[in-house]
Amino acid sequence: MSGGGRASSGQILVLSWLVVVPSLTQVRHSLPVLWIMPLTDNPGRGNLTASVLPAVQLALDDLSKQQTPLRNYEINFHIIDSECNIAKGLKAFFDAICFGPKYLMIFGGVCPSVTSIIAESLQGWNLVQLSFAATTPALDDEKKYPNFFRMVTSDNTVNQAVVKILQNYKWKRVGTLTQDVQRISEIRRDLTKQLSKADVMVAVTESLSTDPCVNVKKLKDMDVRIIIGLFDENSASKVFCCAYSLNMFGGRYQWILPGGYQGSWWEEANSSNCASNNLLTAMEGYITVDFTHLSNRQIKGISGRTPQEYDETYNRELLQRGLVASKFHGFAYDGVWVMVKALTRVIESVRHRERYDIHRNFTVSDKEIGRMVLDSMKEICFEGVTGQVLFRNGERMGTIKLSQFQEGREVKIGQYNAEAEELELINHLIKFQGMEPPKDRTHSQRWDVSVPLYIMLLSTTGLAMLMALSFLFFHIKHHNHWVMKKSSPSMNYLIILGTMLACTSVFLYGLDGSLVTDKVFVTLCPIRTWILSVGYTTTFGALFAKTWRVWTIVKNKDIIEKMHKDDQLWIIVGGMLLIDLCLLTCWQMVDPLRQTVEEFSLETDPGGEDVNTRHFLEHCESTNMTKWLAIVYGYKGLLMFLGCFLALRTRHAHIHLLDDSKYTRLSMYHVTIMSIIGASGCFLNQYNPNVQLFIMALVVISCCTCTLCLVFLPKLVKIRDNPNPVDPTRWLQCDLNKEDSETSSSSSSLNQGRSLESLRTENQQLRRRITEIGDQLEDVAMQVLEEELSPPSRQGNEVTLRAQVCSEDVPRMNRELFDDINSIEHVQRRRSVQLPILHHAYMPAIGGMTASCSSLLRSPDVPSAQQRQMPPSHRVMVTRL
Repeated sequence: MSGGGRASSGQILVLSWLVVVPSLTQVRHSLPVLWIMPLTDNPGRGNLTASVLPAVQLALDDLSKQQTPLRNYEINFHIIDSECNIAKGLKAFFDAICFGPKYLMIFGGVCPSVTSIIAESLQGWNLVQLSFAATTPALDDEKKYPNFFRMVTSDNTVNQAVVKILQNYKWKRVGTLTQDVQRISEIRRDLTKQLSKADVMVAVTESLSTDPCVNVKKLKDMDVRIIIGLFDENSASKVFCCAYSLNMFGGRYQWILPGGYQGSWWEEANSSNCASNNLLTAMEGYITVDFTHLSNRQIKGISGRTPQEYDETYNRELLQRGLVASKFHGFAYDGVWVMVKALTRVIESVRHRERYDIHRNFTVSDKEIGRMVLDSMKEICFEGVTGQVLFRNGERMGTIKLSQFQEGREVKIGQYNAEAEELELINHLIKFQGMEPPKDRTHSQRWDVSVPLYIMLLSTTGLAMLMALSFLFFHIKHHNHWVMKKSSPSMNYLIILGTMLACTSVFLYGLDGSLVTDKVFVTLCPIRTWILSVGYTTTFGALFAKTWRVWTIVKNKDIIEKMHKDDQLWIIVGGMLLIDLCLLTCWQMVDPLRQTVEEFSLETDPGGEDVNTRHFLEHCESTNMTKWLAIVYGYKGLLMFLGCFLALRTRHAHIHLLDDSKYTRLSMYHVTIMSIIGASGCFLNQYNPNVQLFIMALVVISCCTCTLCLVFLPKLVKIRDNPNPVDPTRWLQCDLNKEDSETSSSSSSLNQGRSLESLRTENQQLRRRITEIGDQLEDVAMQVLEEELSPPSRQGNEVTLRAQVCSEDVPRMNRELFDDINSIEHVQRRRSVQLPILHHAYMPAIGGMTASCSSLLRSPDVPSAQQRQMPPSHRVMVTRL
């Protein structure tokens, strides 16, 4: 193994000959490999090259003891110093490529800045690089670095393990404290991306300054409980010293340190003013996440050694040389075996092609060699001292170890399998400072709606909506009935629609952040306000329109002929809804409702745990919420005041064709009173969501159910008592003669409200009275007839007497009839209505116009023909009743 130096250009020809012509002698041929490493001490790492040289030498010794296809070949490492400087590293690399031998591979690479630039140009040089110490996530891009492989697990995989820990303990809020160096900055960027994908909020990101205590205090002020620290050992001692002084340790805090440290780092790196005991107290319980240095499986790998046997041999070499161990030595050891496996495949492939090639002068180009090495690296799979060696897109699929600092030492508490993406924790070994894992923030408890209360209100509201649907079905079924037609059916439909919308708002107002997501809650904020407002305006507007119509009729009785039309009622309700929609639209466009969270004072856990609780409440508010509510309440309050005023003015009015006006007024009173109670109660209990929802639901359900019952139950009773859909009310107008036209008109207007039953009863009474009068007239007629047949001597005198009696009896009987039957007004009504009916009913039976009273006007000696033909008992006619 050569320790460095430059190679002459003639060695490239030797490589070509070496590959083309198989060796038949025992001469060991050289396989040059370029090793790029910083030879100087690296802060926090020491002299990494010197620490891993014993491991590489041990791998070459173990390789020489085995019978491999490379037994006649010798791997020579040509080391160049990158100095962790981009300019110097690139110059050393180009000099080695131009003046050295034809290298088959590149080994090493630690510093991200130098390694990333060289790795990006490897494809142009047909070279493959294998690094055992570059962990930066920037090298994960296979498209950008297709020829780069690394033995060590990247920091990207370490970050995945950190995210798995956070998800396991349901920590959703963290803070990061990082050192301002390139490598750590790249790790932080990758960690931030992965935390964002996992829905973990980074509350604050702090970079270490000259005084770390300032940064640590910012974390405390932001109430960060889970802290991810990305810094080296020297900075770690200062950070934990500040954490001790600020009391940021114990059961309320959890420190996670990706990358891990070696040995008793706090003893060597403690450059702070803290005592060792204080530092250990602050460090107690922190969790480190780092790749596994050596496998814990007790099996022999490709080298014939178990991981423990190798580790013992390596540590003996370090003691002899007086060096400090590096956590990358196992990866350097397995890296030599990876190169051997890859080059072995390449040599075997070249020999196979040479053996079966038809050409005498067989050659292999540099591009083909590079491609074969690349393909061989992708197929590597064996068991090494660091575990199973396997590459996926150039990345080592290794195992991440989880350790916890307990009583002055790090204890393994689990591992993360990168290939299977599974986290395995040894729970009985994990020790938290508190009774349970710390909270990721001050415990915030939402004042949400009680689920049993919400279910009870939902059930009650559902019954109210079921009632509305039942009345809707009832209204549709009996829409042709005269009771429904006289009560403005269109307004009844609006009342049902408004009550159902108002009840729907109860469902929406009970959905808070505990039942729906924040996104759904934000969407519900304007929707439930619109539904409640439109539902209230629809219901109250219909009641208001009905009351207004009664008021207009009372004010102007001539309009009663047009009161069956609902056009004006629709205009009133439509105008109210238009104003309502304009207000809501302006509100939503100018100052939309959004979710706001109101936090209250911090409360100590009464259970004695070191956990504080902060209650918070979710609202749907806008910036100028008070102004908009004042506008809406003012508009609706004015409508309620006007509606109650009209109801009071029409409280004594009774219009038969609008017989539901009384119940409409009662509904309006009830809605107004309950609305005032609801608005006041919700405003006073805005910090108690259960009471607020209960009052709001009680008001809505009470208004809806009472309005529905007052409007529809009386109609239901009337339809049940009188199922006949024909309206018995008649507009009767009969003119008996010209002189009685005015009397008939007034009589007809008085008869408008009489029912069919009363008319039938009165008709029967009149029939009985007429029968009695007819009997009396018949007796009088018989007496007159007897007198006519009496002797002539008395006939003259008695005729005059009977005529006088007849003329006196008829008016007397008529007067009794008038006095007994009813008043003068009823007589006028019967004259216009009943006389034509009685005339047609009795005319054929009484024989026309001839009667005893009319015969008195004739000569007694000359009876008419009708008198001779008709029987005496039927020659009577009531000429004036």
